[in-house]
Amino acid sequence: MIFSMTGYGRAEMEIGGRDITVELKSVNARYFEYSSRMPRSFSFMEDKLKKLVNARVFRGKVELGLTVVNVGAQETEIAPNLDLARGYLQAMRAMGAELGLADDLTLSGLARFPDVLVARRAAQDEEQLWEDVRTVAEKAVDSFLSMRAAEGEKLKEDILAKLARVEELVGEVEKASAGRVSAYTEKLYAKLKAILEDRAIDDARVLTEAAIFADKTAVDEETVRLHSHIRQYRDLLELAEPVGRKLDFLTQELNRETNTIGSKCSDLAITRMVVEMKGEIEKIREQIQNIE
Repeated sequence: MIFSMTGYGRAEMEIGGRDITVELKSVNARYFEYSSRMPRSFSFMEDKLKKLVNARVFRGKVELGLTVVNVGAQETEIAPNLDLARGYLQAMRAMGAELGLADDLTLSGLARFPDVLVARRAAQDEEQLWEDVRTVAEKAVDSFLSMRAAEGEKLKEDILAKLARVEELVGEVEKASAGRVSAYTEKLYAKLKAILEDRAIDDARVLTEAAIFADKTAVDEETVRLHSHIRQYRDLLELAEPVGRKLDFLTQELNRETNTIGSKCSDLAITRMVVEMKGEIEKIREQIQNIE
């Protein structure tokens, strides 16, 4: 299955009194690049989330966004500072005894003194919190890969159509080049006959020139390799693994063989075929830049 490197996925669930949302989006990149946006208190799971994504995503610049909203979980807890409260109590009683005042201290009155009651973030079970986030993140990755696969299928169909046209043009080049040697030989005979008039033409010399021409302009090896590369291309597009780099290499090979044909052949018809082939190969190259 072919995967595009561009994609988007999102998952949201309420787990353990928290509304957890994970978003993933990516664009093209040569390698796997990862960045994230999340609350500072969740930074302990940064590396875990990266590994979770990288286990299933191998190329592309991926950004993960994590938001967590408490809807039922206790976020803060109130705790008494008993040592400070005892200090206040002893000081007030000592002051009452010294000044001859009645002890009218109450619990609610004592609680009003500064810092007797302290609000602090409730202790979190990091392992359980990670399990909750992981559950949502996996669903987000599923959604993300589903979109990547859909985009990849469109890329595959387009590339196959362009490959078919390249293959068709290779066949036309083979047909056009098949009669070039005999045409060259006949043309050479005609020129020599016009020049030499009644004198005899050296057939051996003509055949030698034709053989040299054939050797310099033969494109059999290039067309055979092009057919081979196209078959390999189709095979790679059926693999269930990242193939973008391999396709990039094969595209370079397609372009190289096509350039060689163009440099060998001065025939106008073949030159036009080569130009069209190069155009189709360039379109393929642009498409595979999006493939994982």
